[in-house]
Amino acid sequence: MGGDVHVVASSQADVVKGGRAGLTQASRRLVSQDKVSRERFHDEIYERIYIAILEHRLAPGTKLGEEQLARIFEVSRARVREVLSRLSHEQVVQLFPQRGAFVAKPSPEEAMDVFETRRLLEPAVVGRLIDHLTKDKVARLRQHLELELDARRREDRRAVVRLSGEFHVLLATLCGNSAYHRMMRELTTLTCLIIFLYDAPTAMSCRADEHAEIVDAIARRDLGMACQLMTEHLNHIESSLILDSLDQEIDLAAVLGDSR
Repeated sequence: MGGDVHVVASSQADVVKGGRAGLTQASRRLVSQDKVSRERFHDEIYERIYIAILEHRLAPGTKLGEEQLARIFEVSRARVREVLSRLSHEQVVQLFPQRGAFVAKPSPEEAMDVFETRRLLEPAVVGRLIDHLTKDKVARLRQHLELELDARRREDRRAVVRLSGEFHVLLATLCGNSAYHRMMRELTTLTCLIIFLYDAPTAMSCRADEHAEIVDAIARRDLGMACQLMTEHLNHIESSLILDSLDQEIDLAAVLGDSR
């Protein structure tokens, strides 16, 4: 009889243990799912701010108030700080003690540095892409060109600006080098800010035919021509900017002096 009681007690203990183990596993799954959900929403907030900057809906120097962003996205200020810190790490946002976060406002010198870096980086991106080129990758590039063309037909400037930047990011994505991709994403966003800030006189900055010519050269595996076209394309964008527009010294005597 005593043995039966012991067996029953042991069985009950096993049931309790099993129940606890099941609850623990279920709890872990819930925690894991909650973490994935938070990370996805974190990425969504990041992308919404990033795209708004890319499309020139948030101008350089715009203050990104934590409290206001927390209300907009219905999240805590701590979560907003995480997103702003990530954007700051990519140099898209600038953080100032006691002042807060602002959309980056590159100086003329920084703008020239961006284009100098892109002239070094993008031929390498093109070269690696040609080395790893497939029909599917060419098809993806041509699909992107169609999106750009459609945006131009609709005269959707915001979409054109965003898609023009995304074309260069796509090249880096397709070339298969994650470091190139991270750098291109950062540099193209800074370029969009620079174009906004220094008022490129050309309507769309990136001409559609230049992207198409680059893709054609890549499809032919003509490395020399693809690199030449890319460099000319970047030079064209930079030359369309007025990079001394914000720090030009004004000659007060010439402006306010006696004209008699």
